[in-house]
Amino acid sequence: MIIGQIKDGIVLDHITAGRGMEIYNILGLGKLDCTVAMIKNAESEKKGKKDIIKIGQVIDLDFDVLGYIDPGITVNIIRNGALVKRAHLSLPERITGIIKCKNPRCITSTEQELTQEFRLANPEKKIYRCVYCDSTAPRIREER
Repeated sequence: MIIGQIKDGIVLDHITAGRGMEIYNILGLGKLDCTVAMIKNAESEKKGKKDIIKIGQVIDLDFDVLGYIDPGITVNIIRNGALVKRAHLSLPERITGIIKCKNPRCITSTEQELTQEFRLANPEKKIYRCVYCDSTAPRIREER
């Protein structure tokens, strides 16, 4: 299978196999007015299989969201057919406005204008805790 080269755009590489559509939907890529290529179950030396998303224009991406969803993604920024930036994502130390605290007594439940914020409490188990009430955040889906 041949997918054309990108002149200006973004390549999301090393996505855990099967998570590409989830990321496609979360990022709202279906609403873009440019070419978006989704490659599922591509062969990978490191992972066995992986998904890849190619976006035909440079858009603003929240690296914290991507790192939270799938902490192993590589983001490649392409300009004029050349790689200008490569970022290897990992679990962010803090996430803001991505998930909501499930504790009904948390101040963020009563004070709606407060931004939901979580800190990474245990990187090995991928556990985040609310900075206001210390409740555990909903778990990240495990790799398949």
